[in-house]
Amino acid sequence: MSRPTSGLDDKRGRDTPYLRFIRQALFDWAHIFSRIGGFFMRGNRQLEILSSDEIEKMRRAGRHAAELLSKLGDMVEPGITTEELDAEAVRWAEELGATHAPYQYTGGDGPEIPRSICTSVNEVVCHGIPDESDELQEGDIVAIDVTPVLDEFHGDTCATFSVGEPSDEIWELIEVTAHALRRGLKQIEAGKRIGDIGAAIQNYVETQDYSVVRDFIGHGIGRKFHAAPQVPHFGKYNTGMRMRPGMAFTVEPMVNVGDYHTRVLDDEWTAVTRDGQLSAQFEHTVIVTEDGVEVTTLVEGQDPFAESPAGVVTF
Repeated sequence: MSRPTSGLDDKRGRDTPYLRFIRQALFDWAHIFSRIGGFFMRGNRQLEILSSDEIEKMRRAGRHAAELLSKLGDMVEPGITTEELDAEAVRWAEELGATHAPYQYTGGDGPEIPRSICTSVNEVVCHGIPDESDELQEGDIVAIDVTPVLDEFHGDTCATFSVGEPSDEIWELIEVTAHALRRGLKQIEAGKRIGDIGAAIQNYVETQDYSVVRDFIGHGIGRKFHAAPQVPHFGKYNTGMRMRPGMAFTVEPMVNVGDYHTRVLDDEWTAVTRDGQLSAQFEHTVIVTEDGVEVTTLVEGQDPFAESPAGVVTF
C-alpha cells in the first residue's frame, strides 16, 4: 500500500516547478543526513535495519501476503463484488491468526479505512475501498493490494487483474506496469541509491508512452506499515539515500494511460486519475542484501524476475 509523497498536495495532484524543487531537496537532504552520523537510525528511528531474525519474520509475512494475493486474484471474475474479495481476505486472516494493516488505518490524521484490503478498479489509482455495490464487470481491471501482519511484521504486495478477457489496451497497460516493477527491482543493490529505482521505472514507462504517478510512492516497511525511506517511482539516477543491507521497503509503481495527475475523492482515501483514464499497479516488498535484493512477497518457487506478483505477467 503506497504512501502520499511528502511535500505534494496529493488531493489535487499539482506538480509545479516549486514543488518539484522541494521534492528533490527533500531527497537530497535525506541522503546528506543518512551519511552524517546515521541520522535516520539514531535520530528519529524511522529507518529500520533488520536483523536476521527480523528478516525471517518478513519472509514469512511476505510469503503469506503473496499467497493471499494469488487466492484473491483467482476469485476475480465478472459479477463478484470487491466486498466479497475483502470478506475472503478477512476469513483467510482469521484462519491464519493474522491481521490486516489497512483495517482502521488512518495514516496519522485521516479517517479510518473501513476494510482490510484495497481494491482499485479502472481509473482508481490506489486505496480503493471495497464495497458491496462495487460489482466487477467484463472488461474492468482491478488492482488488489494486501498487507497482512504476522508476528508484528508486514507483507505488502499488489497486482492488477483483468476481469474477463482483457482488451489489447488493457493487457498492454498491465504488461508495462509489471515490467516497470521488474526494472525497478533490478536497481536494488547495496551502495546504489534509492533514486536509481525510480529513474529506471520512469525512463521505461515514458518510453512506452505511459506516465508514472508522482503523488503516491513506495515506503520503508517492517514492524511499521509506513516508514523511511521514501521510494519514488520517478526521478534521476544517483540521487537519494544509499541502499544498505537490511533495509526493507516496497516498490509499487502506479502507471497511467493518460497523464500522471491524480485527485482524492471525498472519502479521503480513494485516489483516481484526474483525466479518468485507466491506471494499473504492481508491488513487492523487498530487502536489500549484501549482494543484491531479496523479494519477500513470493509464493514458494516463484522468481520475481520471471513473473509478476500473482503470476499475472510472465517475462
